[in-house]
Amino acid sequence: MGGVTTRLTIITGGLREPSSTRMLANRLEAAVRTELAGAGVMVESSFVELRPLGHAIIDAMFSGFPSAPLEKAFATVADADGVIAVTPAFNASFSGLFKSFFDVLPEETLSDMPILMGATGGTERHSLVLEHALRPMFSYLHALVSSRGVYAATDDFGAQANGAVLRERIAAAAADYARLVQGCGPHRKRDSFTEDATAMEQLLRGDGT
Repeated sequence: MGGVTTRLTIITGGLREPSSTRMLANRLEAAVRTELAGAGVMVESSFVELRPLGHAIIDAMFSGFPSAPLEKAFATVADADGVIAVTPAFNASFSGLFKSFFDVLPEETLSDMPILMGATGGTERHSLVLEHALRPMFSYLHALVSSRGVYAATDDFGAQANGAVLRERIAAAAADYARLVQGCGPHRKRDSFTEDATAMEQLLRGDGT
């Protein structure tokens, strides 16, 4: 994939400023960028912060019509070759804002999209959020979820020993994800309406091609 530019979209659902969720997202993006650069792949990154879109997301849930800023966020996700998604964890699950964004995201946007999961929380008690909440949701949305996600507790950002362990986890996850992104290549947008219409047309013609 030498000479190819890979577009990454980083979705971060931090609710505060400053945000440990955004901090983890930044570190994941930097690590993935380093891995891909080592393979000769240029990276173009775009961030989608959900906190400023909170009202727009709720309005879209009620009305069914996204505002212009939310449409722009949807387009940024749809145009990506890979997505890094990071949420704060509450009661061993993702935040309501994070889940609501994916509830209103147009259908098939994440189909066959390589996803790297991340989550933050106050303690290690929430670490299973990756496997029990995030992975099932992204699998349901037909995304290609990387084998390793990264959970970071508050202490992981503090003590030097814990910080080193977090850096190792981030590096390992980034290496796996970079291989997945390279293996998938440029993401092809799916248009389920057009695909269904084409299948129906072929069925009516009876050619099965």
